[in-house]
Amino acid sequence: MERITQVIGQSGAFLDALEKASRAAGLDRPVLVIGERGTGKELVAERLHRLSGRWDQPLVVMNCAALPETLIEAELFGHEAGAFTGAAKARAGRFEEADGGTLFLDELGTLSMAAQDRLLRAVEYGEITRIGASRPIQVDVRIVAATNEHLPDRVEKGTFRADLLDRLSFEVVTLPPLRARGGDVMILADFYGRRMAAELGWLDWPGFGEAAEAALRGYDWPGNVRELRNVVERAVYRWDLDGPVDAIQIDPFDSPYRPRASTGPSPVQNAASGATAAPTAPEVQYSGDFKEQVAQFERRLLAQALAEQRHNQRATADALGLTYDQLRHALKRHELLGGNAS
Repeated sequence: MERITQVIGQSGAFLDALEKASRAAGLDRPVLVIGERGTGKELVAERLHRLSGRWDQPLVVMNCAALPETLIEAELFGHEAGAFTGAAKARAGRFEEADGGTLFLDELGTLSMAAQDRLLRAVEYGEITRIGASRPIQVDVRIVAATNEHLPDRVEKGTFRADLLDRLSFEVVTLPPLRARGGDVMILADFYGRRMAAELGWLDWPGFGEAAEAALRGYDWPGNVRELRNVVERAVYRWDLDGPVDAIQIDPFDSPYRPRASTGPSPVQNAASGATAAPTAPEVQYSGDFKEQVAQFERRLLAQALAEQRHNQRATADALGLTYDQLRHALKRHELLGGNAS
C-alpha cells in the first residue's frame, strides 16, 4: 500500500483524534479506530503505520467484511496444500505478509467467533497456525483494527469476545463525523474541487457560489468525507458556465423519472404472470352502512386500476378480469367515465 496519506481538516474534534493517533503510533501496541463510514478510518491506520518504527515494513490491509466466513481464517492465517477443497498449494496469510509491519483489519466486527478465537491467540502470543498445518509460525505484527460498531455492546450480546476486545483496545481513536467538524466541510470541498478542476484541465479554480456553499454547509453528510468528495467532484465536472460553481446535487438518484419502489403485489392483475392478486382494502371511514363501504371500496379500486392503466379502459377491464361492457357499467355507476375510451 504505497499511497501518500492526505489528512485534511482543522476542527478541534478532528485534530484531537489525530493527536491521539499520533501519540499512539510510536508504541508497539494495538489500536482500535472507531468511526462512521467515510470518516477516514483507513487514513488514520496509514498514519499510525507511517509514524511508527515499522514505517519501512509492509502495511497490509484486509477488509473482514469482503470475504465469506468460510474463507476469512484461511485469508488471515494462510493454509497448507490440500487443507480444503480448492487449496491446490500452500499459501501465506495476511499475518505472514505483514510480518515485521502492520496489519490493518477493517470491519473488525464482522469476524466470526471462530476467527476471533484464532485472532486472539495471534495477538496474545504472536503465533499463527495455517489451516491444515500442525506447527505454529511466529509472526511480529502490529494490529490496527477499525469498525463502525460499538463493540462493548457486541460483547454484551455475546457476539464479540471480551478478551479479544481487551487486547485490541490499548488505545481507541474515535473519529468525529463530518457534521461535528465545524468549518471542515468547506475546507474539504475546496480541496476536492481544486483537484477535480485540475483533472479536468481548468486553468484556475473559481471556487463555489453562495447557493452551492449554502447547500454544502446545510447538509448533514451521513456518508461523511467520502460522500462529500463525490458531491463536490460531480458538481465540478457538470459545471460548464463561467464563474464559481453554484449548482450542487446531493442525491445523484434524485429524478422525476426514478422507478417506483416495489411494495408488494399490485391490486390488479399481474400482466406478466396472469395471476390476479387480492387487492389491499383502502382505508375508509366506517359509518355502519355496509353497502356504502363496499361502494367506496369498489370506486377506489376502479380509480386505481384506471390510473395504473393510463385510463385505457380495455386494458383496465383485462387487468380487473372484467368484460369491457362490465367495466363500462361499473364506471358509469360510480361516475368515473372519462379519459381514453379505447
